[in-house]
Amino acid sequence: MKMNYLSALAAAALMATLTPLAFAQNVAIVNGKPVPSSRVEELSQQVSRSGRPVTPEIQAQIKDEVIAREIFVQEAQKQGLDTTPDFKVQMELARQTLLIRELFGNYQKANPVSDAEIKAEYDKFAAANSGKEYHARHILVEKEDQAKAIIAQLKKGGKFDEIAKKSSKDPGSGANGGDLGWASAGNYVAEFSDALSKLAKGKTSETPVKTQFGYHIIRLDDVRDAQLPKFDDVKPQVAQQLQQQKMNKYQEDLRAKAKVE
Repeated sequence: MKMNYLSALAAAALMATLTPLAFAQNVAIVNGKPVPSSRVEELSQQVSRSGRPVTPEIQAQIKDEVIAREIFVQEAQKQGLDTTPDFKVQMELARQTLLIRELFGNYQKANPVSDAEIKAEYDKFAAANSGKEYHARHILVEKEDQAKAIIAQLKKGGKFDEIAKKSSKDPGSGANGGDLGWASAGNYVAEFSDALSKLAKGKTSETPVKTQFGYHIIRLDDVRDAQLPKFDDVKPQVAQQLQQQKMNKYQEDLRAKAKVE
């Protein structure tokens, strides 16, 4: 009898020692099933990676979410929903998605875009877009006779912006008095670009300029050297573009090497 009493005391002492450790490893025990604290940690890391601070209030919400998920999962399993054909298909699709995400993530880590590559891409962009920029206005109409009549009206003192608002069929610039803003000549179709580059500052085209869109009357308001964005300002965008190009090439290479029958 004495031995049984001592054994019970020892067992109670052991349980008292182990219980805090068990609860440290588990956020809760739901219907007898431990819910590991690692689930809370994983969700907290996801929230943190999204840029949101994990405050004590958020941490408590995450804990409640983890416990609620376990309750719902247990009920779903109790109803046998994890054995249905549709569930198995969805699980396979989810497995594929996660594996592909890991594959591409590992590739990006192993093949980062270097500063040299980013600078080279920027220099190529700068070379292609250097030169002059033009601040132009235009009035776009359907017929040549309309364009000629507007040119005559301008020569008699008509105001370009007012006529553009009234007569131009270009919905983008017409409402702004025909203003096209600053752009290089290469941004326009060839006929428009050629006519624009031949105009002197402050002058309007003497004859209608025909393009695939109709007939244009063009006025050149100003000319300046091309204003390119600074390297540091666009470096993140260039890096992202190059990384996407690498990823596209990697995917194309995998497709090309695969034996598909």
